[in-house]
Amino acid sequence: MNRDRLIQTFQELVSIDSPSFGERAMADELTRRLKSLGFTVSEDNAGEYYGGTAGNLYGYRDGRIPGEPLLFSTHMDTVEPSRGKKAVLHEDGRITSDGTTVLGADCMAGTAAILEALAELEEEQADCRSLELLFFIGEEKHLRGSAVFDYAKVRAKESYILDLSGPVGTAANQAPTLVDFQITVHGKAAHAGFAPEEGVHAVAAAARAVARMELGHVGKNMTVNIGHIEGGVKATNIVPDTCFLMGEIRSYSHEQALEEMKKIEALFREEAEKAGGSCEVHSTVPIHAYQVPEEHAGVLRFRRACERLKLPGTLNPTFGGSDQSNLSLHGISGLVLSSAMEQVHSCSEFTTVSGLETAAELVKLLMQDRD
Repeated sequence: MNRDRLIQTFQELVSIDSPSFGERAMADELTRRLKSLGFTVSEDNAGEYYGGTAGNLYGYRDGRIPGEPLLFSTHMDTVEPSRGKKAVLHEDGRITSDGTTVLGADCMAGTAAILEALAELEEEQADCRSLELLFFIGEEKHLRGSAVFDYAKVRAKESYILDLSGPVGTAANQAPTLVDFQITVHGKAAHAGFAPEEGVHAVAAAARAVARMELGHVGKNMTVNIGHIEGGVKATNIVPDTCFLMGEIRSYSHEQALEEMKKIEALFREEAEKAGGSCEVHSTVPIHAYQVPEEHAGVLRFRRACERLKLPGTLNPTFGGSDQSNLSLHGISGLVLSSAMEQVHSCSEFTTVSGLETAAELVKLLMQDRD
């Protein structure tokens, strides 16, 4: 790998402000770079759909190694605080932000690795597979960009998403369904001093329901959480007539997650009605579970590349979400690869030069695999 070029690419990408649904500058820069590498690039209207500034980017380039194209993907957006990011290179090879923002290694580490692998292939005039690239918007907002992409244009059946924390040479082959839910318990307001018996205490009804829930780990393969609760008005003398809650369910079993949602809804309705009130329940499923078997061609290719680089080639399940979930829904199965990013979603986020180099080397070998 060209270490200096790789570092420069990463630093330049990180310096671009690219918040969710504000990815215009990043999309323009990636379009420029991909076209210079011989890719045909198109942009969809996902930005218009969400009121953002840019759409998803799709790139294609023919290769000389026979076989179906391989798809490589990252996302263009970063979590906050992200504006004014600067990549600081330390003597020990660590790259951090200046401490006031996230670094943006999520997902610019993977993006830089893909670009460096492509640059190396171009310089060497080396054979590679036909390649498809997808750079999504709004991934950090529950995979919004990849949820509306038109997958009819994608030829690949196998994918590699560079969007996982941990050492390069590990990958996730399983991820959960995520159910987001919002519940509003309705009661009846009354004066808490003179006539509390005339009210229906929405907070108390909601609290009784929460107390009956199984929270945290529910069995081996599911977690349940209430992350936010608020109710009433800012006064001590009024029986609160509403209580609003937000929570989530994650499970490796899609069906189990939906069943748990039914249980939670029934529990809240029971407690609300028992108190003389009612409740509204709304849920969405932005992420769907998938699992890639160990004998899958993409897994075998990953392990061959790892063996050449003396990497572990370890597969692990993850309880996080990535755009691979939406690809799987459209018949494109694959792995989420560790891409040398650590402590993501925090101002302590970092990567390393050696990790970026190894990620680029791994991507290059995957692009050149003949099986």
